[in-house]
Amino acid sequence: MADYRVTDPEFAAICERFAFNEVPNEPGQELEPAERHLAILAALIGCGGLLEFKYALNRALDGGLTPVMAKEAVYQAADYLGLGRMLPFLDAANEVLAERGVALPLEPQGTTGEADRLEKGAAAQAEIFGAHMLEAWKAGHINRWLAANCFGDYYTRGGLDLRQRELITFCFLAAQGGCEPQLVAHAKGNMNMGNGKDYLLRVVSQCLPYIGYPRSLNAIAAVNRAAE
Repeated sequence: MADYRVTDPEFAAICERFAFNEVPNEPGQELEPAERHLAILAALIGCGGLLEFKYALNRALDGGLTPVMAKEAVYQAADYLGLGRMLPFLDAANEVLAERGVALPLEPQGTTGEADRLEKGAAAQAEIFGAHMLEAWKAGHINRWLAANCFGDYYTRGGLDLRQRELITFCFLAAQGGCEPQLVAHAKGNMNMGNGKDYLLRVVSQCLPYIGYPRSLNAIAAVNRAAE
């Protein structure tokens, strides 16, 4: 990968000062390191930042994020970005892990099968958004897919808990933009899982260098609306 300290030293100096020093150390905006790395990886997937994702994944693995946690974030992106945008990040993650000597495939994390994916997915939705979600899948086939596939196939997997899965979903939506109704809904879901307003604002702050100011400001507005 390119060494921007050589080709673009002024730009590299600005980025290192801001993204890697000022932002992580801003008083009151800090996050626990593993969750900061998790949020940044999800944000980079959401905004399509493939090249920086490779750099960030190496930093994350050096900083304590496990390969399983990283791969689970990539897998879950299939629901919120679609396979067309997610698969390049799966290839990139596999490339980075292979270079680091991590044996693939990783240990299985699935916990559901055809017989119970819908039931367990609806239960996960209800735990995050409220008991009314237990019956929401009956509204139509897309709602059924949402319960069985998005929540039943992915949210029930090991490696990340529901609170962390809502965190990365928030980052996917904030980073890609154009999903503000869903962003508000998942900000509320995060709050229900214990990721409160202050926490989500710190998440936005830590992701800002990677997704830019406009989408960061939109995410802050969504958090504020969810907290009303």
